[in-house]
Amino acid sequence: MEKLLIKGGNSLSGKIKCSGAKNAALPMIASTILCEDKITLKNLPYLQDITTMFELLGSMGSEILLDENMNFTISSSNLSDIEARYELVKTMRASILVLGPLLARYGKARIALPGGCAIGSRPVNYHLDALKLLGAKIKLKNGYIEASAKKLIGNSIRFDGVTVTGTENLMMAATLAEGRTTLLNVAKEPEIIDLAEMLNSMGAKISGAGSEEIIIDGVDRLHETVFSIPADRIEAGTYLVAAAVTNGNVTVEGINPKRLMKVISKLKDTGADVKHDQESISISMNRDHPRPVDITTAPFPEFPTDMQAQFSVINAISKGTSNIYETVFENRFMHILELNRMGCDISVKGNHAIIKGVKSIYGAQVMATDLRASASLILAGLCAKGETVVDRIYHIDRGYERIEEKLNYLGADITRLPS
Repeated sequence: MEKLLIKGGNSLSGKIKCSGAKNAALPMIASTILCEDKITLKNLPYLQDITTMFELLGSMGSEILLDENMNFTISSSNLSDIEARYELVKTMRASILVLGPLLARYGKARIALPGGCAIGSRPVNYHLDALKLLGAKIKLKNGYIEASAKKLIGNSIRFDGVTVTGTENLMMAATLAEGRTTLLNVAKEPEIIDLAEMLNSMGAKISGAGSEEIIIDGVDRLHETVFSIPADRIEAGTYLVAAAVTNGNVTVEGINPKRLMKVISKLKDTGADVKHDQESISISMNRDHPRPVDITTAPFPEFPTDMQAQFSVINAISKGTSNIYETVFENRFMHILELNRMGCDISVKGNHAIIKGVKSIYGAQVMATDLRASASLILAGLCAKGETVVDRIYHIDRGYERIEEKLNYLGADITRLPS
C-alpha cells in the first residue's frame, strides 16, 4: 500500500491550475447512459473514482475512447448488462448514480448497495423513495437494489432530507420520464447546476437547478454533446489552505470564486490576504499563527463539509481556541485522532470539535481514513516539524489529481513511497 513521505517546513508559493471536479464528473459520466448518441467529456480529472466509473460503464457495455487531447468519448447506445456489480461498487458510493439513468432508458437496473468513504450515513432510501414516486418498483435483495419500471411518470417529489446524489439521480431519471417532474428540498451545490447544464445541452428540459425547486419536463430522447468538466472547488480550497498553513503565497487558476465564497470568507478571518477575479483566487499568509475561526458545516451555499478537515489544521496551529460543528455527516472527525498524534490539541464531543491552537506540531506516522481526512493529514505534514508519513493514500487518489506533484511544484517536499 503506497504512502506519502512529507518533509515539513517549506513555504508554498507560485501558481497552480485547478483540475476538473470529481463530484461534477461522476454524475456526468453516469448521465451518458441516457443517450443513444456519443457524449464527449473534456477536462476529466485523472482519479481512481473516475477510473472506477469508467470500469462500471464498460462492464455494462459502454464504449469509451480517449483521444490525443485527453478527451473521453462515451457511447452507451446499446448496453448489454444493467447490473452494477459489488466488486466495482464497493469502493465508490457515487456508483448509485447509474440507477436513475438505467431505469429511465432501459426500464430496469440491478445495483449493489454502494460503499465509499466511511464518513457517516448517506441513506440511499432518499433515492429509492423518490424513484418509487416516478413509478419504479424497487426491492432490496442479497445486498442489491433491484428496480424496474415500464415507463417513469413525472410527479412532484419532496426529499425528506437534502441529498446531492439523490437530487442528481432523480434529475437524470426525470429527463426521459413522461410529463413534468418537480423536485423540492433539493441540493443546491454547483455540481447540480453543472449536471443540469450538461443534460440541457443534450436536449433535456431542466430549470431551477441551484434553487429551492427543480422542474424537469420529460423528453423522448437525448442527443450527443461535448461538455467540459468545471474546476474542482474543493481541490482549490485545499490548495488555498495549504498556502495558509505554510505562510505561503499561492494563486489557484481556473476556478470560479463564487463557488468558494464561504471558504474565502473564513480564510480572510484567519488573517490571510485573499484576492480573486473571475477565474482565479490568490492567497498570502504573513502571520506566525493564523487567527482561529469557528465553523459550522452545512449544504451549499454554506461552509462545505468537504473543507472541514482542512480547516481543522488551520485552527490546530492558530493562536487561540476554535469550534467546528459538523452538521452534514455524523462520523467525519476521524482525522482528529491522527492530528492529535502530531501534537494537535483537539477534543470531540458528538458533532462538536474544540480545537486549542498549539505553537508547533510534529511529524509522525499517520493513517488516512477517508478522502478529506487524507488531505488534512497532508496539510498537517506540510506545516509540521520533521517528517510525516501518511499511510492508506488510496483515499487521496480517489479525489485529488497528482496531489504530491502539484504541491511539490509549489515548493513542498513530498515523496510517494511504494507499498
